[in-house]
Amino acid sequence: MVQKVLAFVQQHQLFASNQKIIAAVSGGIDSVVLCDILSELKVNFAIAHCNFGLRAEESDADELFVRKLAKKYNVPFFSEQFNTKAFATQEKISTQMAARTLRYNWFEKLRQQHSYDLIAVAHHQNDSVETILLNLTRGTGLPGLHGIAPKNGSLIRPLLCLQKDDIYDYVTAQQLIWREDSSNETTLYQRNKIRHEVIPVLKQLNPNLEHTMQQTAAKINAAEIIVRDHVQKIREQALRSENGISYLNIAALPDTEALPLILFELLQPYAFTFEVTQMIIPALNGESGKIFSSATHTLVKDRAQLVITSKDTEAFGSYELGAGQTEWIMPELHLRLNSVPALHYKINSNKKLAALDAGLLQFPLKIRPWKEGDWFVPLGMNGKKKISDFLIDEKIPVNLKSTIKVLLSANSIMWVIGHRLDNRFKVTPKTEQVLEIKIL
Repeated sequence: MVQKVLAFVQQHQLFASNQKIIAAVSGGIDSVVLCDILSELKVNFAIAHCNFGLRAEESDADELFVRKLAKKYNVPFFSEQFNTKAFATQEKISTQMAARTLRYNWFEKLRQQHSYDLIAVAHHQNDSVETILLNLTRGTGLPGLHGIAPKNGSLIRPLLCLQKDDIYDYVTAQQLIWREDSSNETTLYQRNKIRHEVIPVLKQLNPNLEHTMQQTAAKINAAEIIVRDHVQKIREQALRSENGISYLNIAALPDTEALPLILFELLQPYAFTFEVTQMIIPALNGESGKIFSSATHTLVKDRAQLVITSKDTEAFGSYELGAGQTEWIMPELHLRLNSVPALHYKINSNKKLAALDAGLLQFPLKIRPWKEGDWFVPLGMNGKKKISDFLIDEKIPVNLKSTIKVLLSANSIMWVIGHRLDNRFKVTPKTEQVLEIKIL
Protein backbone atom coordinates (compact mmCIF):
# COMPACT_ATOMS: atom_id res chain seq x y z
CA MET A 1 0.00 0.00 0.00
CA VAL A 2 2.81 2.40 0.88
CA GLN A 3 4.48 1.70 -2.47
CA LYS A 4 1.19 2.32 -4.29
CA VAL A 5 0.91 5.74 -2.65
CA LEU A 6 4.57 6.48 -3.41
CA ALA A 7 4.01 5.65 -7.09
CA PHE A 8 0.97 7.96 -7.12
CA VAL A 9 2.96 10.75 -5.48
CA GLN A 10 5.71 10.40 -8.07
CA GLN A 11 3.27 10.15 -11.00
CA HIS A 12 1.59 13.43 -10.04
CA GLN A 13 4.71 15.08 -8.59
CA LEU A 14 2.88 15.84 -5.36
CA PHE A 15 5.97 16.57 -3.28
CA ALA A 16 9.74 16.23 -3.20
CA SER A 17 11.71 14.43 -0.50
CA ASN A 18 13.07 17.69 0.92
CA GLN A 19 9.71 19.45 1.29
CA LYS A 20 7.94 20.06 4.61
CA ILE A 21 4.28 19.06 4.82
CA ILE A 22 1.40 19.83 7.15
CA ALA A 23 -0.95 16.83 7.47
CA ALA A 24 -4.58 17.75 8.21
CA VAL A 25 -5.65 15.20 10.80
CA SER A 26 -9.13 14.85 12.28
CA GLY A 27 -8.36 11.60 14.07
CA GLY A 28 -10.59 9.58 11.74
CA ILE A 29 -9.47 6.47 9.90
CA ASP A 30 -8.46 8.26 6.68
CA SER A 31 -6.22 10.88 8.30
CA VAL A 32 -4.65 8.30 10.64
CA VAL A 33 -3.65 6.26 7.58
CA LEU A 34 -2.29 9.43 5.96
CA CYS A 35 -0.04 10.03 8.98
CA ASP A 36 1.22 6.46 9.06
CA ILE A 37 2.04 6.41 5.36
CA LEU A 38 3.83 9.79 5.54
CA SER A 39 5.84 8.38 8.45
CA GLU A 40 6.68 5.22 6.48
CA LEU A 41 7.82 7.38 3.57
CA LYS A 42 10.13 9.34 5.95
CA VAL A 43 8.40 12.60 5.09
CA ASN A 44 9.14 15.72 7.16
CA PHE A 45 5.62 16.51 8.34
CA ALA A 46 3.61 18.16 11.11
CA ILE A 47 0.06 17.46 12.26
CA ALA A 48 -2.67 20.12 12.27
CA HIS A 49 -6.04 19.51 13.93
CA CYS A 50 -9.22 21.60 13.81
CA ASN A 51 -11.60 21.51 16.78
CA PHE A 52 -14.87 22.89 15.43
CA GLY A 53 -16.65 22.55 18.77
CA LEU A 54 -19.65 20.86 17.16
CA ARG A 55 -19.73 17.68 19.27
CA ALA A 56 -18.93 18.95 22.78
CA GLU A 57 -16.74 16.48 24.73
CA GLU A 58 -16.34 14.28 21.65
CA SER A 59 -14.58 17.12 19.82
CA ASP A 60 -12.21 17.66 22.74
CA ALA A 61 -11.49 13.92 22.89
CA ASP A 62 -10.62 13.98 19.17
CA GLU A 63 -8.14 16.79 19.77
CA LEU A 64 -6.49 14.91 22.64
CA PHE A 65 -6.24 11.76 20.50
CA VAL A 66 -4.56 13.64 17.65
CA ARG A 67 -2.18 15.36 20.08
CA LYS A 68 -1.09 11.91 21.28
CA LEU A 69 -0.79 10.80 17.65
CA ALA A 70 1.71 13.60 17.04
CA LYS A 71 3.75 12.40 20.01
CA LYS A 72 3.69 8.86 18.62
CA TYR A 73 5.23 10.03 15.33
CA ASN A 74 7.38 12.64 17.11
CA VAL A 75 6.20 15.47 14.86
CA PRO A 76 5.08 19.08 15.58
CA PHE A 77 1.43 19.51 16.54
CA PHE A 78 -0.85 22.48 15.83
CA SER A 79 -4.46 22.86 16.86
CA GLU A 80 -7.13 25.53 16.62
CA GLN A 81 -10.61 25.84 18.12
CA PHE A 82 -13.32 27.54 16.08
CA ASN A 83 -16.75 28.94 16.90
CA THR A 84 -18.09 27.31 13.75
CA LYS A 85 -21.80 27.83 14.38
CA ALA A 86 -21.33 31.55 15.02
CA PHE A 87 -19.38 31.93 11.76
CA ALA A 88 -22.02 29.96 9.85
CA THR A 89 -24.78 32.18 11.26
CA GLN A 90 -22.85 35.37 10.49
CA GLU A 91 -22.18 34.37 6.88
CA LYS A 92 -25.58 32.67 6.38
CA ILE A 93 -23.94 29.44 5.18
CA SER A 94 -24.19 25.81 6.25
CA THR A 95 -22.18 24.51 9.18
CA GLN A 96 -20.25 22.24 6.78
CA MET A 97 -19.33 25.16 4.51
CA ALA A 98 -18.34 27.24 7.53
CA ALA A 99 -16.09 24.46 8.84
CA ARG A 100 -14.51 24.01 5.41
CA THR A 101 -13.81 27.74 5.05
CA LEU A 102 -12.33 28.08 8.53
CA ARG A 103 -10.29 24.89 8.11
CA TYR A 104 -8.57 25.71 4.83
CA ASN A 105 -7.98 29.37 5.70
CA TRP A 106 -6.26 28.28 8.91
CA PHE A 107 -4.20 25.58 7.17
CA GLU A 108 -2.87 28.10 4.67
CA LYS A 109 -2.09 30.65 7.39
CA LEU A 110 -0.29 27.94 9.35
CA ARG A 111 1.69 26.86 6.29
CA GLN A 112 2.94 30.38 5.65
CA GLN A 113 3.66 31.27 9.28
CA HIS A 114 5.76 28.17 9.93
CA SER A 115 7.41 27.90 6.48
CA TYR A 116 5.86 24.61 5.36
CA ASP A 117 5.64 23.81 1.66
CA LEU A 118 2.41 21.82 1.34
CA ILE A 119 -0.80 20.78 3.08
CA ALA A 120 -1.78 17.10 2.81
CA VAL A 121 -5.39 15.98 3.26
CA ALA A 122 -6.66 12.40 3.34
CA HIS A 123 -9.21 12.34 0.52
CA HIS A 124 -9.51 9.02 -1.36
CA GLN A 125 -11.40 7.76 -4.43
CA ASN A 126 -14.70 7.30 -2.60
CA ASP A 127 -14.55 10.93 -1.50
CA SER A 128 -14.08 11.92 -5.13
CA VAL A 129 -17.19 10.01 -6.23
CA GLU A 130 -19.21 11.59 -3.41
CA THR A 131 -17.97 15.04 -4.40
CA ILE A 132 -18.99 14.60 -8.05
CA LEU A 133 -22.48 13.42 -7.10
CA LEU A 134 -22.86 16.15 -4.51
CA ASN A 135 -21.80 18.81 -7.00
CA LEU A 136 -24.28 17.46 -9.54
CA THR A 137 -27.15 17.79 -7.07
CA ARG A 138 -26.15 21.36 -6.22
CA GLY A 139 -25.34 22.42 -9.76
CA THR A 140 -21.77 22.85 -10.94
CA GLY A 141 -19.40 23.72 -13.75
CA LEU A 142 -16.61 21.65 -15.22
CA PRO A 143 -14.41 21.87 -12.09
CA GLY A 144 -17.13 20.19 -10.07
CA LEU A 145 -17.35 17.22 -12.44
CA HIS A 146 -13.74 16.06 -12.45
CA GLY A 147 -13.84 15.09 -8.80
CA ILE A 148 -11.03 15.88 -6.42
CA ALA A 149 -7.68 16.84 -7.94
CA PRO A 150 -4.46 15.22 -6.64
CA LYS A 151 -2.93 18.67 -6.28
CA ASN A 152 -4.41 22.16 -6.07
CA GLY A 153 -1.88 24.88 -5.32
CA SER A 154 -0.27 24.01 -2.00
CA LEU A 155 -2.94 21.36 -1.25
CA ILE A 156 -2.07 17.71 -1.99
CA ARG A 157 -4.02 14.44 -1.68
CA PRO A 158 -1.59 11.49 -1.57
CA LEU A 159 -4.32 8.90 -0.82
CA LEU A 160 -6.39 9.63 -3.92
CA CYS A 161 -5.15 6.40 -5.48
CA LEU A 162 -6.84 4.35 -2.72
CA GLN A 163 -10.41 3.21 -2.16
CA LYS A 164 -12.04 2.98 1.25
CA ASP A 165 -11.57 -0.79 1.30
CA ASP A 166 -7.81 -0.27 0.80
CA ILE A 167 -7.76 1.98 3.86
CA TYR A 168 -9.57 -0.60 6.01
CA ASP A 169 -7.10 -3.24 4.84
CA TYR A 170 -4.19 -0.97 5.79
CA VAL A 171 -5.35 -0.20 9.35
CA THR A 172 -5.99 -3.91 9.90
CA ALA A 173 -2.53 -4.87 8.70
CA GLN A 174 -0.82 -2.08 10.68
CA GLN A 175 -3.11 -2.46 13.73
CA LEU A 176 -3.83 1.27 13.80
CA ILE A 177 -6.33 2.94 16.14
CA TRP A 178 -8.56 5.82 15.07
CA ARG A 179 -11.49 7.91 16.31
CA GLU A 180 -14.94 7.34 14.83
CA ASP A 181 -16.90 10.55 14.22
CA SER A 182 -20.51 9.83 15.22
CA SER A 183 -21.74 12.51 12.79
CA ASN A 184 -20.50 10.39 9.86
CA GLU A 185 -23.40 8.01 10.37
CA THR A 186 -26.24 10.52 10.32
CA THR A 187 -27.95 11.16 6.98
CA LEU A 188 -28.89 14.71 7.99
CA TYR A 189 -25.79 15.87 6.10
CA GLN A 190 -26.01 15.74 2.30
CA ARG A 191 -22.65 14.02 1.82
CA ASN A 192 -23.58 11.30 4.29
CA LYS A 193 -26.92 10.76 2.57
CA ILE A 194 -25.13 10.24 -0.74
CA ARG A 195 -22.57 7.95 0.93
CA HIS A 196 -25.08 5.73 2.74
CA GLU A 197 -28.16 5.80 0.50
CA VAL A 198 -27.25 6.83 -3.07
CA ILE A 199 -23.89 5.20 -3.80
CA PRO A 200 -24.96 1.69 -2.65
CA VAL A 201 -27.80 1.82 -5.22
CA LEU A 202 -25.43 3.02 -7.97
CA LYS A 203 -22.98 0.25 -7.14
CA GLN A 204 -25.77 -2.28 -7.71
CA LEU A 205 -25.96 -0.91 -11.26
CA ASN A 206 -22.18 -0.72 -11.62
CA PRO A 207 -20.03 -2.56 -9.03
CA ASN A 208 -16.97 -0.85 -10.53
CA LEU A 209 -18.44 2.61 -9.91
CA GLU A 210 -15.31 4.25 -8.46
CA HIS A 211 -13.14 3.25 -11.44
CA THR A 212 -15.80 4.29 -13.98
CA MET A 213 -16.28 7.67 -12.33
CA GLN A 214 -12.53 8.18 -12.22
CA GLN A 215 -12.26 7.57 -15.99
CA THR A 216 -15.15 9.95 -16.71
CA ALA A 217 -13.59 12.57 -14.47
CA ALA A 218 -10.32 12.29 -16.41
CA LYS A 219 -12.13 13.12 -19.68
CA ILE A 220 -13.91 16.07 -18.11
CA ASN A 221 -10.61 17.27 -16.70
CA ALA A 222 -9.13 17.31 -20.22
CA ALA A 223 -12.06 19.43 -21.45
CA GLU A 224 -11.61 21.75 -18.50
CA ILE A 225 -7.97 22.32 -19.42
CA ILE A 226 -9.09 23.69 -22.81
CA VAL A 227 -11.55 26.07 -21.12
CA ARG A 228 -9.02 27.02 -18.45
CA ASP A 229 -6.41 28.02 -21.03
CA HIS A 230 -8.94 30.34 -22.69
CA VAL A 231 -10.02 31.85 -19.37
CA GLN A 232 -6.40 32.30 -18.30
CA LYS A 233 -5.75 34.57 -21.31
CA ILE A 234 -8.72 36.70 -20.25
CA ARG A 235 -7.56 36.65 -16.62
CA GLU A 236 -4.13 37.99 -17.59
CA GLN A 237 -5.76 40.97 -19.32
CA ALA A 238 -8.63 41.66 -16.91
CA LEU A 239 -7.49 40.77 -13.40
CA ARG A 240 -4.78 42.26 -11.21
CA SER A 241 -4.00 41.89 -7.51
CA GLU A 242 -2.41 44.39 -5.17
CA ASN A 243 -1.90 44.09 -1.40
CA GLY A 244 -4.25 41.12 -1.19
CA ILE A 245 -7.04 42.90 -3.11
CA SER A 246 -8.16 41.83 -6.61
CA TYR A 247 -9.40 44.22 -9.28
CA LEU A 248 -11.32 42.96 -12.34
CA ASN A 249 -11.43 45.37 -15.30
CA ILE A 250 -14.97 45.18 -16.71
CA ALA A 251 -13.94 46.54 -20.12
CA ALA A 252 -11.53 43.60 -20.59
CA LEU A 253 -14.35 41.02 -20.38
CA PRO A 254 -15.39 39.58 -23.77
CA ASP A 255 -18.78 40.36 -25.30
CA THR A 256 -20.14 36.82 -25.64
CA GLU A 257 -23.10 34.71 -24.62
CA ALA A 258 -20.62 32.59 -22.67
CA LEU A 259 -19.79 35.53 -20.37
CA PRO A 260 -21.61 34.02 -17.34
CA LEU A 261 -19.42 30.90 -17.57
CA ILE A 262 -16.25 32.93 -18.18
CA LEU A 263 -16.96 35.23 -15.23
CA PHE A 264 -17.82 32.21 -13.09
CA GLU A 265 -14.42 30.67 -13.90
CA LEU A 266 -12.65 33.99 -13.18
CA LEU A 267 -14.37 34.22 -9.79
CA GLN A 268 -13.89 30.55 -8.84
CA PRO A 269 -10.86 31.28 -6.60
CA TYR A 270 -13.11 33.59 -4.57
CA ALA A 271 -15.84 30.95 -3.97
CA PHE A 272 -18.63 32.73 -5.88
CA THR A 273 -21.38 30.39 -7.06
CA PHE A 274 -22.75 30.38 -10.59
CA GLU A 275 -26.05 31.76 -9.27
CA VAL A 276 -24.30 34.77 -7.73
CA THR A 277 -22.22 35.19 -10.89
CA GLN A 278 -25.43 35.43 -12.93
CA MET A 279 -26.60 38.20 -10.59
CA ILE A 280 -23.30 40.06 -11.09
CA ILE A 281 -23.68 40.18 -14.89
CA PRO A 282 -26.47 42.84 -14.96
CA ALA A 283 -24.51 44.91 -12.43
CA LEU A 284 -21.50 45.21 -14.76
CA ASN A 285 -23.15 48.11 -16.59
CA GLY A 286 -25.04 49.41 -13.55
CA GLU A 287 -24.30 51.97 -10.87
CA SER A 288 -21.38 51.67 -8.48
CA GLY A 289 -21.80 50.27 -4.99
CA LYS A 290 -23.59 47.00 -5.68
CA ILE A 291 -22.25 44.37 -3.24
CA PHE A 292 -22.05 40.58 -3.68
CA SER A 293 -20.80 38.04 -1.20
CA SER A 294 -19.37 34.51 -1.13
CA ALA A 295 -18.38 32.43 1.88
CA THR A 296 -14.85 33.84 1.76
CA HIS A 297 -14.96 37.11 -0.23
CA THR A 298 -16.86 40.33 -0.86
CA LEU A 299 -17.19 41.82 -4.36
CA VAL A 300 -18.17 45.43 -5.08
CA LYS A 301 -19.01 47.03 -8.43
CA ASP A 302 -16.87 50.18 -8.34
CA ARG A 303 -17.11 52.30 -11.50
CA ALA A 304 -15.24 50.43 -14.26
CA GLN A 305 -14.04 47.56 -12.12
CA LEU A 306 -15.01 44.84 -9.68
CA VAL A 307 -13.14 45.03 -6.38
CA ILE A 308 -12.73 41.73 -4.52
CA THR A 309 -11.59 41.47 -0.91
CA SER A 310 -11.27 38.50 1.42
CA LYS A 311 -13.38 38.24 4.55
CA ASP A 312 -11.67 38.09 7.91
CA THR A 313 -12.35 34.65 9.38
CA GLU A 314 -10.43 35.39 12.56
CA ALA A 315 -11.57 37.28 15.64
CA PHE A 316 -9.57 40.33 14.62
CA GLY A 317 -8.35 42.49 17.49
CA SER A 318 -5.76 45.18 18.02
CA TYR A 319 -1.98 44.92 17.90
CA GLU A 320 0.47 46.70 20.19
CA LEU A 321 3.99 47.93 19.51
CA GLY A 322 6.46 48.47 22.32
CA ALA A 323 9.21 51.07 22.33
CA GLY A 324 12.28 49.92 20.42
CA GLN A 325 10.56 47.44 18.10
CA THR A 326 11.68 47.72 14.48
CA GLU A 327 9.12 45.51 12.74
CA TRP A 328 5.41 44.95 13.09
CA ILE A 329 3.93 41.92 11.35
CA MET A 330 0.25 41.04 11.33
CA PRO A 331 -2.21 39.52 8.84
CA GLU A 332 -1.96 41.41 5.52
CA LEU A 333 0.16 44.23 6.99
CA HIS A 334 3.93 44.36 7.47
CA LEU A 335 5.51 47.54 8.84
CA ARG A 336 9.12 48.53 9.37
CA LEU A 337 10.05 51.24 11.89
CA ASN A 338 13.13 53.43 12.00
CA SER A 339 14.07 56.25 14.36
CA VAL A 340 16.19 59.00 12.74
CA PRO A 341 17.40 62.48 13.79
CA ALA A 342 15.17 65.31 12.59
CA LEU A 343 18.12 67.47 11.49
CA HIS A 344 18.14 67.70 7.67
CA TYR A 345 15.25 65.19 7.51
CA LYS A 346 13.32 65.43 4.22
CA ILE A 347 9.59 64.68 4.24
CA ASN A 348 8.50 61.98 1.76
CA SER A 349 5.01 62.35 0.26
CA ASN A 350 4.65 58.58 -0.25
CA LYS A 351 1.38 57.47 1.41
CA LYS A 352 3.03 54.20 2.42
CA LEU A 353 5.50 56.09 4.62
CA ALA A 354 4.57 57.91 7.83
CA ALA A 355 6.98 60.40 9.41
CA LEU A 356 5.94 61.15 13.02
CA ASP A 357 7.33 63.42 15.72
CA ALA A 358 8.76 60.78 18.08
CA GLY A 359 8.64 63.18 21.02
CA LEU A 360 4.84 63.25 20.90
CA LEU A 361 4.37 59.46 20.98
CA GLN A 362 3.30 57.39 23.98
CA PHE A 363 4.14 53.69 23.85
CA PRO A 364 2.85 51.13 23.37
CA LEU A 365 1.37 52.23 20.07
CA LYS A 366 -1.68 50.39 18.82
CA ILE A 367 -3.08 49.32 15.45
CA ARG A 368 -6.72 48.39 15.00
CA PRO A 369 -9.46 48.58 12.35
CA TRP A 370 -11.18 51.99 12.25
CA LYS A 371 -14.66 52.13 13.72
CA GLU A 372 -17.68 54.40 13.55
CA GLY A 373 -17.12 57.57 15.57
CA ASP A 374 -13.36 57.62 14.98
CA TRP A 375 -11.94 61.03 14.05
CA PHE A 376 -8.57 62.60 13.33
CA VAL A 377 -7.11 65.89 12.10
CA PRO A 378 -6.01 65.24 8.49
CA LEU A 379 -2.54 66.52 7.60
CA GLY A 380 -2.80 70.12 6.39
CA MET A 381 -6.03 70.81 8.32
CA ASN A 382 -6.72 72.19 11.78
CA GLY A 383 -10.20 70.78 12.34
CA LYS A 384 -11.47 67.29 13.15
CA LYS A 385 -12.80 64.95 10.48
CA LYS A 386 -14.61 61.67 10.94
CA ILE A 387 -12.79 58.69 9.43
CA SER A 388 -16.05 57.62 7.76
CA ASP A 389 -16.31 61.00 5.97
CA PHE A 390 -12.63 60.92 5.06
CA LEU A 391 -13.00 57.49 3.40
CA ILE A 392 -15.98 58.76 1.41
CA ASP A 393 -13.95 61.76 0.22
CA GLU A 394 -11.11 59.42 -0.74
CA LYS A 395 -13.59 57.33 -2.78
CA ILE A 396 -12.61 54.12 -0.99
CA PRO A 397 -14.84 51.24 -2.30
CA VAL A 398 -17.35 49.94 0.23
CA ASN A 399 -15.73 46.55 0.79
CA LEU A 400 -12.26 48.09 1.16
CA LYS A 401 -13.37 50.37 3.98
CA SER A 402 -13.44 47.47 6.43
CA THR A 403 -9.76 46.75 5.67
CA ILE A 404 -8.58 50.23 6.66
CA LYS A 405 -6.57 50.34 9.88
CA VAL A 406 -5.50 53.21 12.11
CA LEU A 407 -2.38 53.80 14.21
CA LEU A 408 -2.92 55.24 17.69
CA SER A 409 -0.88 56.78 20.47
CA ALA A 410 -2.70 57.06 23.82
CA ASN A 411 -6.05 56.56 22.02
CA SER A 412 -5.36 59.39 19.55
CA ILE A 413 -5.28 58.44 15.87
CA MET A 414 -1.94 59.40 14.31
CA TRP A 415 -2.25 57.75 10.90
CA VAL A 416 -4.99 56.34 8.74
CA ILE A 417 -2.55 53.73 7.53
CA GLY A 418 -1.64 54.07 3.89
CA HIS A 419 -3.82 57.17 3.44
CA ARG A 420 -3.26 60.26 5.64
CA LEU A 421 -1.29 61.38 8.71
CA ASP A 422 -2.80 63.30 11.59
CA ASN A 423 -1.71 66.94 11.59
CA ARG A 424 -1.04 66.88 15.36
CA PHE A 425 1.80 64.34 15.00
CA LYS A 426 3.57 65.74 11.94
CA VAL A 427 7.26 66.61 11.82
CA THR A 428 7.87 70.33 12.52
CA PRO A 429 10.97 72.54 12.96
CA LYS A 430 10.70 71.75 16.71
CA THR A 431 10.95 67.98 16.12
CA GLU A 432 14.16 66.42 17.45
CA GLN A 433 13.62 62.76 16.49
CA VAL A 434 11.51 61.26 13.70
CA LEU A 435 9.84 57.86 13.81
CA GLU A 436 9.53 56.54 10.26
CA ILE A 437 6.96 53.81 9.66
CA LYS A 438 7.00 52.15 6.24
CA ILE A 439 4.49 49.72 4.75
CA LEU A 440 6.39 46.84 3.15
